[in-house]
Amino acid sequence: MAELYRFTARTLDTPRPVPFGAVIVHSQTGERLVRATNAVSKEHDPSSHAEVRTVRLGCKKLRRCSLDGYTMYSTCEPCPMCMANALWAGLDRVVFGATIADANRHCRQIQIPAKEVAGRSDMKCIVQGPVLRGLCNTLFTHPNMQKAFAAWSSRK
Repeated sequence: MAELYRFTARTLDTPRPVPFGAVIVHSQTGERLVRATNAVSKEHDPSSHAEVRTVRLGCKKLRRCSLDGYTMYSTCEPCPMCMANALWAGLDRVVFGATIADANRHCRQIQIPAKEVAGRSDMKCIVQGPVLRGLCNTLFTHPNMQKAFAAWSSRK
């Protein structure tokens, strides 16, 4: 999670900072498969969340629709869309840093916890978190991120 934090924090000094990053690693070896940050603004695509992007990239890299045998780490608790995507991809586990409630202090969120989404599914995926919550929360409170949130909230 600390490595993912550092990867995501690099966006804070760019024109499009984001606090959301994700990485997928092999569950047994820890070997990184793919990582990505949120690209909603960059790609003009509301589904370009970091978690969805890593699933897309991971499946493409493995040339299969299943990520069975892999774990996703995310700087923030996956929203319902992202958690559903993780379930459909067959990830073994999802580990998150900040919570949906933490993110909601700064930007809009759908208030359904990832564990609830997983629990209402017949697909199995362990959901763990928060892990390094305080560290991941600093991604939201960085001054450049605060300016970006102000710009996000003024868009229609």
